[in-house]
Amino acid sequence: MIAVIDYGMGNLRSVQKALEVAGGKAKVTSNPKDIGKCDKIVFPGVGAFGEAMKELKRLKLAGPIKDAIAAGKPFLGLCLGLQLLFERSGENPGVKGLCVLKGESKRFKFKGNALKVPHMGWNNINKNSGAGARGSKLLKGIPDGSYMYFVHSYYVKPEDKDVILTTTGYGIDFVSGVCKGNIYGFQFHPEKSQGTGLAILKNFVRV
Repeated sequence: MIAVIDYGMGNLRSVQKALEVAGGKAKVTSNPKDIGKCDKIVFPGVGAFGEAMKELKRLKLAGPIKDAIAAGKPFLGLCLGLQLLFERSGENPGVKGLCVLKGESKRFKFKGNALKVPHMGWNNINKNSGAGARGSKLLKGIPDGSYMYFVHSYYVKPEDKDVILTTTGYGIDFVSGVCKGNIYGFQFHPEKSQGTGLAILKNFVRV
């Protein structure tokens, strides 16, 4: 069973349906006990970093999420769910993230509003040849340069470059995917990325 974490800030049903189409059994839940019982975890999210952390603590989900990751369960963070794995965000200075990965989230800033923020729409992902990329199974069969669907104003900046799985160009080359052991995360929305995104979710179901 795959637990889709419900903390009131994600497109949960579309993620659940996409996982089921990909061949998995998925349950949307905000119950900490379900996280302990599940085989895998998907952590989707939209909205503000600080508010999300507040809800995770209120629902007593932060601890079980970190425990599940430490236990080696396959974990996939999507969009805000990726950003929350890190230590902090420029969106809400002073608010600690889950601190599973070292680094922060930063806001896109372009001189003279050269590019729109949020970054929204289809853009391609470029595979990194680093150690983290070589260890990933989620991009099996995914061609380099594949297009995915993005909606975000912040991007993650990991301290450890080896966790970088994919990058994407939008004014700068930003990190659009990470991988470290059993931890995976994408800034794009695979559930909205048609066949290629579904292929990534199939790979996660098979991990």
